[in-house]
Amino acid sequence: MAPPAAELSHLPKADGSANFSFGGYTITAAVNGPVEAQRRDENPFEALVDVNVRPAAGVGGTAERQLEAILQPALRHLIAIRNFPRCVVQVTLQVMEAPENAYVNSKVMQPRLNLGIIPSLLHAAMLGLLTAAIPLNTVASATCLAVTNATAGSTIKVDPSPTEIDQATSVHVLGFTAGRDLLLAESEGSFTAEEWDRVLQTAENVCCRGQETGNDAEMGGYGAESENVLHFMRSVLEAKAAESLHWR
Repeated sequence: MAPPAAELSHLPKADGSANFSFGGYTITAAVNGPVEAQRRDENPFEALVDVNVRPAAGVGGTAERQLEAILQPALRHLIAIRNFPRCVVQVTLQVMEAPENAYVNSKVMQPRLNLGIIPSLLHAAMLGLLTAAIPLNTVASATCLAVTNATAGSTIKVDPSPTEIDQATSVHVLGFTAGRDLLLAESEGSFTAEEWDRVLQTAENVCCRGQETGNDAEMGGYGAESENVLHFMRSVLEAKAAESLHWR
C-alpha cells in the first residue's frame, strides 16, 4: 500500500488548500476565511464553520450531508472559533478519487463506506486549515477499523479495504486530538462491549502512540501508515515552510 501523499496550496483562489491521498481516496480541500458571515448566520461570540462535502460522482445527497454533520463539530473543536466572532470559515472537501467499489452506483454511497472516507476528509481539512493560517486549538488524527468474526474470535483490522469493510460485522471510525482526547466516534454494525473496548484502545494506539507490540489488530489492505499520519502532515508542512523561506 502506498504511503500518504499531499500537495499544499495548489488552488490559487482559495485562502488555503490541500490535496490528500491515502487508502484509495484522494480529497481536495479548499478553505476560505475567516470572512464576514451573513446576518442570519452570524454569531456574536464565535465563528461559524461551514463544511461542504462534494462526491466524486453525481450530485451530493444524504450521504454527503451525513459526512458534513460528522465533520463540522470535529472541526469546530479544532478551530479557535472564539477568535473570530461574526465570521465564517468555509471548508469545501471535494472527493477526487475513491476505490472502485466505494459506490453502489454513480450517486449512492454505501452507508459503511461513508465511514471509510472520514479519516481522509478530516486529514485533508486539517491541511487546508493550516495552509490558510487558521488558528487551531490542536491537531487530530483519525483511523478506520473493521471487526471481523473468525472461528477463533473477532479480529480488528486497521485501515481496511472497501471489501473488508463490506464483509465486516462492524466498522468504526475514531479520531483523537494530539492531547489524546476523543474527537469523534462513529460506528456501524453490531458489536459487543468487549469488542468496543478493544476498538477504542486500538484506535488510540494508532492515532496517539503508534502500533504497539502485542496488539491484536491487523493491518488491512489499506493499512500500515495510520499511526504516522500526524508525523506525515508535520513533515509536509515543514517542507512547505522550508521551501517558502528558501529565498531568505
